[in-house]
Amino acid sequence: MKRSLVELVRKRAGYRCEYCRLHQSQDRFHHFHIEHIVARKHRGIDDPANLALACHQCNLHKGSNLSGIDPDTNRLVRLFNPRGDSWHEHFSIRGFHIAGLTPIGRTTAWVLQINSEDRIELRRVLRELDELE
Repeated sequence: MKRSLVELVRKRAGYRCEYCRLHQSQDRFHHFHIEHIVARKHRGIDDPANLALACHQCNLHKGSNLSGIDPDTNRLVRLFNPRGDSWHEHFSIRGFHIAGLTPIGRTTAWVLQINSEDRIELRRVLRELDELE
């Protein structure tokens, strides 16, 4: 992938994971990934409209998934698309927990394990250091 495309994606995201909102400066151990919203194996391409910035954890858990099962309704739901969906429509931050407000938000939070114990603890520590948005 061209360096200019990588930098476009990083700048557009404000150097934040477009799923959990962690800032690159808050993860000193992993470089954030340029993530294919629709994975190459599903015919996704290296186009800015199909690329998002994702932290190591979100990208690891999302993988090539396009959908998941809503934990409240047990229905198949597509995942959050940072290029077409509004983060604040689908998620809210409640303390150290990122709540899914819609089926898309709940399903994405579940599949990406956004509220695992270690990720909640990271947000707690960042708040103590006054580094949480």
